[in-house]
Amino acid sequence: MYPEVRAAVEADAGPVLGAPGFDLIAHREEARQADLRLPREDVAAVEDLDADGVRCRLFTPADALPGLVVHAHGGGFVLNDIDVHDGICRRFANRLRRPVLSVDYRRPPEDPFPAAPDDLDTVIGWLRREGTDPDLAGPYAVHGDSAGANLALVAALRNPGFFRAVALVYPFLDPHDSFPSWSEGPGSGFDPSEARWYWEQYARTEADYDDPDLAPLLSDRLHTLPPTFVATAEHDPLRDEGEELARRCAEAGVETVGIRCLGQTHGFWRHAHFTASEPLVRQVAGWLDQHLERVGSGGP
Repeated sequence: MYPEVRAAVEADAGPVLGAPGFDLIAHREEARQADLRLPREDVAAVEDLDADGVRCRLFTPADALPGLVVHAHGGGFVLNDIDVHDGICRRFANRLRRPVLSVDYRRPPEDPFPAAPDDLDTVIGWLRREGTDPDLAGPYAVHGDSAGANLALVAALRNPGFFRAVALVYPFLDPHDSFPSWSEGPGSGFDPSEARWYWEQYARTEADYDDPDLAPLLSDRLHTLPPTFVATAEHDPLRDEGEELARRCAEAGVETVGIRCLGQTHGFWRHAHFTASEPLVRQVAGWLDQHLERVGSGGP
């Protein structure tokens, strides 16, 4: 790990998820308040919207270009919300120069699978209807980090042809944690027991682990994806499953770009104090810009 990343991992004193006495509601609120206290960039407009019952937040930069990116936040399906991701969505919208619609999908254990992907479907249906509004008009792309990347991928697979591009940052895809990067040693900041706890909250039963809408690496519809971008981190246990997704997409004939961010671990993308965060935000924004500007590439 690069020194700043190693120092951040060593300084992490967060609670053990699911341990006796762990208060999930309090932990969510503590994380929300902590992120809201951080400095945030100004954007031209921020508006909370009701997308047929799903709360969303629309970030619109000044002099916005045509198109909109649907964003699904990370947090193991269980944690985080549109407030926690408010800061990164502002940065992302400003670099992208297009609106970003952050989706506040339902979370387990209160609302397990398939509530979250169903909420993404609801938002897509709402955009199909409301896309005549200039503030919500396409072309569309979808983006997510970690568990949000899982949901973004599933949204594209469930709605072929709707998105012009898919951008995924260290996607959380394999409920069996079966890839070698999970066994490369402790100290990554993302422990296998934490991953197992997330999957246990998300799935209703173990049978869900074999559902492609929960574990999209199992999908037989990868060939239906639009151009797809996958970023992984060198010292992230999720590295190998993300890179396997990129390989399978390319083999299925999808225009695919995969990158590995050296020296980094899980979670760095949305935290501006990591020096690799801003370059990756700009790279994702530039790649999406390339595909949202492309004429005749498919998608609304």
